[in-house]
Amino acid sequence: MRRGSAPRRARARAAAPDAPERLQKLLARAGLGSRREAEDWIRAGRLTVNGVPATLGMRATAADQLRLDGRLVHARSAPSGGHVFLCHRSPGATLAAAIARLPRRAGRRFIAVSPMPQVDGGLELVSSDGELALRLQRRVHTLVSEFGVRVRGELDETQTQGVLRGELDSGSVLEVQRLEPAGGEGANRWYTLAARGASGKEVRQLLERQGALVSRVLRTQLGPVALGRVLVRGHSRELEPAELDALFAAPAA
Repeated sequence: MRRGSAPRRARARAAAPDAPERLQKLLARAGLGSRREAEDWIRAGRLTVNGVPATLGMRATAADQLRLDGRLVHARSAPSGGHVFLCHRSPGATLAAAIARLPRRAGRRFIAVSPMPQVDGGLELVSSDGELALRLQRRVHTLVSEFGVRVRGELDETQTQGVLRGELDSGSVLEVQRLEPAGGEGANRWYTLAARGASGKEVRQLLERQGALVSRVLRTQLGPVALGRVLVRGHSRELEPAELDALFAAPAA
């Protein structure tokens, strides 16, 4: 029998809200915090279930009364559709500002998936479903991302080969698939870099290790999801179910 995709399984679980779940999973799926945060709340005695102090391993449903620091947690009102939004963030702008413009119906708290450094920008993914966000965070480390990188001057052959080796300060090595000139005027030159599992910080580090002066890094594609030319800076859109399925179906190697 063919197994369903991860987002489809998440929607299937959301369709059965009365099934007991571990507290940390219930809170994460509700977008109220990560599993680790929920575990910390439980250990600190900050969470109660129907008036009883919560313990690790305890299960509950959305119908139970959950309180964090005495404040009622409305897990039942959490979005059930696994909302994931693609944001086109401008360099220097905060991701929080982009999230603030998302529709309130999509959730009260959003979790970023592999966020870019604030000085840079481009494609960002955020989800109101904590469990789905966690799976995406794990998944992006296996996917090829594409970046536009602006540097001062042109990279010479030695610098180019150094970047393609993918060596980081930590000693780990990224799989850099290509580094290609992408135009530019005056003293600035743009390059397109594609690497598997790379963060924006690591892309900047790859070039700076070769003596390049990097002024901007913009993520333009993450796995099969591309920023495109339609979505202007500062705007967002919700991923289609087919795009979400494609993120989990894309080859990991």
